[in-house]
Amino acid sequence: MTETLPRSVVLTGGLVAATLVLSACGAGLDGSTNADGESAATAITAKDFGGMDALVKAAKEEGTLHAIALPRDWANYGALIDGFQKKYGIKVEVENPNGASQDEINAVTSRKGQDRAPDVLDLGSSFAYSAAQQDLLARYMVADYIDIPDGQKDTLSRWYNGYGGYISIGCDASRVKTCPTTFKDLLKPEYKGQVALNGNPTKSGSAFGTVFAAALANGGSFDYIQPGLDFFAKLKKNGNYTPVQSTSASIMKGQTPIVLDWDYLNARHTDEFKSKGLDWQVAVPEDGKFSQYYSQAINKDAPHPAAARLWQEYLYSTEGQNLWLKGYARPALMAAMEKDGTLDKTAAAKLPKVSGTPSIPTESQMDYAKDDIAQGWGKAVSR
Repeated sequence: MTETLPRSVVLTGGLVAATLVLSACGAGLDGSTNADGESAATAITAKDFGGMDALVKAAKEEGTLHAIALPRDWANYGALIDGFQKKYGIKVEVENPNGASQDEINAVTSRKGQDRAPDVLDLGSSFAYSAAQQDLLARYMVADYIDIPDGQKDTLSRWYNGYGGYISIGCDASRVKTCPTTFKDLLKPEYKGQVALNGNPTKSGSAFGTVFAAALANGGSFDYIQPGLDFFAKLKKNGNYTPVQSTSASIMKGQTPIVLDWDYLNARHTDEFKSKGLDWQVAVPEDGKFSQYYSQAINKDAPHPAAARLWQEYLYSTEGQNLWLKGYARPALMAAMEKDGTLDKTAAAKLPKVSGTPSIPTESQMDYAKDDIAQGWGKAVSR
């Protein structure tokens, strides 16, 4: 998820009533149960819990939602958090906003059964697969689950894509004479010491996606990511790659004038820096067009299971999806909303232009690529 971006893949809970605290997992007659004593922790749909009114009531009684690794300026999460709090009166506590996807998984496993564990997760797809394989995620279907495209949701509803975009090249045209628009361009000697990522691809979803995009640009495929590692080894060898992690501050200081990141994050910089006199340009490279989404999920042992499920419903509502869109991210329900007329057309028109239909690697392809990167990244950038 810059100051904000180690993610570019990422507590304390209020008591409902002092006399009703039974466990960190919400068992018993507290905000995690409905009028019939059914637990929100086992509800696979809002209907299972007695409907949205019952879910809202239980979530309000819990009073708190624990989130992790959600920077306010990442895909417009600040507006989403504020919107949820205003609509339901539930406090959203965000721990380690600059954390990476792996940090989120680590928090779930290390705090199992604790009230300070995260309730909800926002994970790069490969990390969502891993969390599901480790049996860390709860099953839950939001109201519009059926409209999430096939291939972008777990068949057991343990995770589903929320928003996404394309790997892009952001460039400070105020400092770089000719901005690169392809991976091939990035190898030119004029970009020495200027090309940066926003994190480590073994932990960061955006950096992971960038290696995949580099592979596609250099003869690789979803089944063969090695050319992506070789590309960064070459970029490191010729001096163009800088290990400085890109942030808004590093860009403003001129330390990272060229940044490989999701298009919605680079596009946000365009707005952010315009008032500061910096001309930030964004291009989606045609030679390495890679699209990926971030997945939403609920901790199987969420300390606030009703609030966690209500948060998911909010994210996949028309309001939530359009707020992601206003942050330059492409929401998972974009096609369905465009069809039914609920999509924010003004926000959609501002998205970076991309030709063709995106293809997304399968779960097994992501797993293999993740293993290859874990084994090869250190060697690639230390050469």
